Amino acid sequence: MRPEGGTVGALACDLCAWIDRLFPDADRGERLKRALEERFGDDARAVSEDRCREVEAVAHDFSRHLALEYVPDGSLVPDTEPPGWPPQDPVEVQLRAGSVGEVTRRSDGVGLLELNGLDGVHIAAPYVKAAFALLRGARGVVLDLRRNGGGDPGTVTFVLDWLLGGEPTHISDVIYKDRTRQWWTTGRLADLAPPPQTPVSVLVSERTFSSGEALAYHLQSRGRGRVVGQRTPGAADHITPVRLSGHVRALLPEARVRDAVTATNWEGTGVMPDIPCEPAEALEAAIEELRRG
Repeated sequence: MRPEGGTVGALACDLCAWIDRLFPDADRGERLKRALEERFGDDARAVSEDRCREVEAVAHDFSRHLALEYVPDGSLVPDTEPPGWPPQDPVEVQLRAGSVGEVTRRSDGVGLLELNGLDGVHIAAPYVKAAFALLRGARGVVLDLRRNGGGDPGTVTFVLDWLLGGEPTHISDVIYKDRTRQWWTTGRLADLAPPPQTPVSVLVSERTFSSGEALAYHLQSRGRGRVVGQRTPGAADHITPVRLSGHVRALLPEARVRDAVTATNWEGTGVMPDIPCEPAEALEAAIEELRRG
């Protein structure tokens, strides 16, 4: 008898069908499908939370961002088209001040900005820009991304606009199966941007993920920030939510990132720190690096 929530083999089959439709890198997508089919194609076990984690573990060799959520009550309505991301609740974003954490001007002139997420730029920009203003004139800048789990690429570009300053700069291409979207800074934050000679350190950890990694990577690739801490997980793909069945919602890759300087990204490798250390030691190590100029 077929399990009420479906079998792992059927889940893998559904997943492969969506990979065919969405996955932006044909070769990597084919290798991912082959791995799923070989491992789970004849798997008659019932889908469960633990078995979703098994499927994820295989998928993560090809895309660190692919994730499965198991819904025990089977209340999901399967999608026939990708529904896209629901809009953020502006009140929630405002209550957390656009994910701006600590903003500090130290007695030695170093400014610290803790950014714990990347909320939609249309809501978060006033809070993030206020933090930039508080750090105007700092002798050095520490951007703390150790707890940044990602979010809106628009907010990534907004922060890069501040730290890079100057003329509009091509940051990256985000490549879908049917189109490419370019991301550029605007040069409109030049009045708040630290001078080019102001040193910048970027703190990262194993909890820095997705667009949080993007921000660190793009700064590092342009030589605008020394990265301090742990190697990040390596999730570079852009993803979209899809309800595969009544019991499983997936986050599936729909685009890949190409940095405009390196022509590649951090998928699978993570952002490699210039100064490796434990997260608890990263701030002290960054301050010492700034003292050395």
